[in-house]
Amino acid sequence: MVIKCPDGKIVMVKRKNPPYQGYWAFPGGFVEYGESVESAAIREALEETGLKVELGQMVGVYSRMGRDPRGHVVTVCYLARWVSGELRADTDAAEVSKFSKEELNEMELAFDHQIIWQDALNLLNQTSDND
Repeated sequence: MVIKCPDGKIVMVKRKNPPYQGYWAFPGGFVEYGESVESAAIREALEETGLKVELGQMVGVYSRMGRDPRGHVVTVCYLARWVSGELRADTDAAEVSKFSKEELNEMELAFDHQIIWQDALNLLNQTSDND
């Protein structure tokens, strides 16, 4: 998910494990049996970043074959807002940090997160225009 901070920066995690070990990625993970996608997103945000978030608009669903070398993995991405908590790396995140939109535009991200970022950026720019 794309977590927006009060200062407008975006929360990213540096992957501790393969695939894409050492690359920056949006926080996320796998849905557990009996769990909704929304609940999984909120749980994963807390587990990976230490943040409690509120989900907003869906960015998109990403299901292209080959996007994850572990197998056919489908991502449902939401915009989210930092509600509370202290930013800290946990579970499979080696680091967690905040980046500006400009910094993210220049970064090489894990998986197909650059595509997800462009879709999220379009939504963020639309909502900024309406504020």
